Amino acid sequence: MARYEPAIDVDALTAIDTHVHIEVDAHGHSSMPAELSEAASAYFSTSGPRPDLDSVAAYYRERKTAAVVFTVDAETQLHHPPVDSADIAAGAARHNDILIPYGSVDPRRPDALDRIRRLLDESGVRGFKFHPTVQGFDPSDEQYYPLYAAIQDAAVPALFHTGQTGIGAGMPGGYGFGLALSNPMLLDSVAADFPDLQIIMAHPSVPWQDEALSVATHKHNTWIDLSGWSPKYFPAELVRAANSYLRERILFGSDFPLITPDRWIGDAEKTALFKPEALPGIMKNNAARLLGLGG
Repeated sequence: MARYEPAIDVDALTAIDTHVHIEVDAHGHSSMPAELSEAASAYFSTSGPRPDLDSVAAYYRERKTAAVVFTVDAETQLHHPPVDSADIAAGAARHNDILIPYGSVDPRRPDALDRIRRLLDESGVRGFKFHPTVQGFDPSDEQYYPLYAAIQDAAVPALFHTGQTGIGAGMPGGYGFGLALSNPMLLDSVAADFPDLQIIMAHPSVPWQDEALSVATHKHNTWIDLSGWSPKYFPAELVRAANSYLRERILFGSDFPLITPDRWIGDAEKTALFKPEALPGIMKNNAARLLGLGG
C-alpha cells in the first residue's frame, strides 16, 4: 500500500473539516453493526448514503475543503471488524490533495501499540481517533499511556470523542455503552502527563461543556472541534470561548456523513454565531497549524 504524504494547497482551500467518518470500505463492509448504524441514522434524522472513501474525496474536492478521515476500531466492544485504517490511509494517499488520514486502534487490543506504530511508520497516518464510549475504555487509565507516548513521539494529534453520543441512543441499555467514559475531564490527566501531545476534544461536550472549556483553558495542548451538532444548538459558553479566549484552538468539524459540512456551514451563517475575526481560524487556519500544513 502507498504511504500517505500530503500534497494540500492550504491557500486554495475554503475550509478544513477535521471530523469525517469513513463508514464503509470499497467492498461495502460497514464500520458498525447494522443495528447500530440504523439507530444512529434515526438519532440524527438522516437516511442518507454512507459513501466510500473515493466518493468522500470527490465530495470534499468539489467544495474546496480538505477532510480529516478516519474510522473507529472498536472490535473488542462491538465484536465487529472495523474498516481498515491502513486502507483508509492508502485511499487518502490517492487523494492526498484533499484528504488527511487518521488511524484508529482499539486500545483494548493486546497488540494496540504495535498497530499504532505500524500505522505511523507504514501508512503515514497524521493522527489517531479514539471513542472511549464505543471502545469501552477509560482514557485516563495509565494502562493506555504507552499508546499516548507513541502518538506524542510521532508529533501527531489524538482525537477523542467527548460528551453524549448518538451511537446506541434509543437502543436497549444504550447498547451497553457508558457515557461517563467520554467526560472530557478524563482527558485532563492525559494532557498533564503528555504535555506535547495535542489532544482534540471532539464535539460540544454536552452535558460536560464547562469541563471541556476548563480543560482547554488550563491545558494549552488541548483543542475543541465543533462537530456532531448544528451550530444553532451550540451552548452559549462554547460560542463565547470560540470567539475569544479559545479561538486559536477551536476547529471546524462536521461529523460527515451524519452531519454534512453544507448543513453545518449553512446553520452557522444563519445564526451568525462567530465573529468575523474568529472565523478564518475556526474554519481553516487553526487546523492547518495543528496538522503542520501551513496557513
